[in-house]
Amino acid sequence: MSPRSKRSLTALLLLAATCAGSAQAGTSHTPDRQVPGVYHQTIGSLRITALFDGTVALGRQEMAGVDTATVTRLLDHRYVPENDQGLQTAVNAFLIQNGNHLTLIDTGTAQCFGPGLGQVLGNLRAAGYDPAEVDEVLLTHAHPDHMCGLLDADGKPAYPTATVWLSRADADYWLDPASETAAPKRVQAAFPLARKAVAPYAASGRLHRFVPADTLPAGISALDSHGHTPGHTSYNVDAGNGQQLLVWGDLVHFHAVQFARPDVSFEADSNPEAAIASRRRMLAEAADKGWWVAGAHLPFPGLGHVRREGEAYAWVPAEFSPLSPLTP
Repeated sequence: MSPRSKRSLTALLLLAATCAGSAQAGTSHTPDRQVPGVYHQTIGSLRITALFDGTVALGRQEMAGVDTATVTRLLDHRYVPENDQGLQTAVNAFLIQNGNHLTLIDTGTAQCFGPGLGQVLGNLRAAGYDPAEVDEVLLTHAHPDHMCGLLDADGKPAYPTATVWLSRADADYWLDPASETAAPKRVQAAFPLARKAVAPYAASGRLHRFVPADTLPAGISALDSHGHTPGHTSYNVDAGNGQQLLVWGDLVHFHAVQFARPDVSFEADSNPEAAIASRRRMLAEAADKGWWVAGAHLPFPGLGHVRREGEAYAWVPAEFSPLSPLTP
């Protein structure tokens, strides 16, 4: 039996077990729990699996370059959940299956952000995949909500056979203790987390530093989208049949505001002007070329398209789609 067939069988068995468990449970079900955060989308010859890590709260005050009244107007009737900590913001990762090759883009927060997050690894298993089967992990950047998930709960490599790809610019900055000393205090805690996450992969020779012009595995191209971090990278994935997928990492944090106002930056951007330029460029290209988009901080599953709306843009979430067989 091929690895792909084994994965399909595993997924069916998990589904059957879930259904059987629900039937046997009767009234002992747990209505306060959601189903696993997994969503599959077939794009061309690829299967994209969105993996939900959890949510974080980002405060309105963390937006820059916009006045309070405008933020309030843009959020009006957008129904983004909000509490005392801030606006609900999803954290997503994406698994790309190309034949029998598995590429994971970003890994979630693992143990770095406390309870309510760190669900990527469990959701990967719930989707029917063994983490040991993942061939490559591509990181959009070196922030903890994207790379802490390289380690499991015991601090061991979560993807024991995978090669980890991180842009040279981010690696040179976030893995260097000298950068930590000179960095603003609000981001200094991220430096030791980054070094810890990649340490076992670097020790075994499986940390690959790259520049955007380098050839990446499985037909994936790196697109320079720096600004949020010095080496923030988006990925363009050729899905065949004329379809492209743009996995854009952290180009958008506040979807209800930044599609309408791409000039609004985020407090955590290392270079706000460059982040705005990257966002404008990627939004325009995705909209004009009809690319699929996968966003780390868009409402789960974070898959859809971008359309122009006057001088601004709008997010078009993917319609629910039955899972189509993969093209050989």
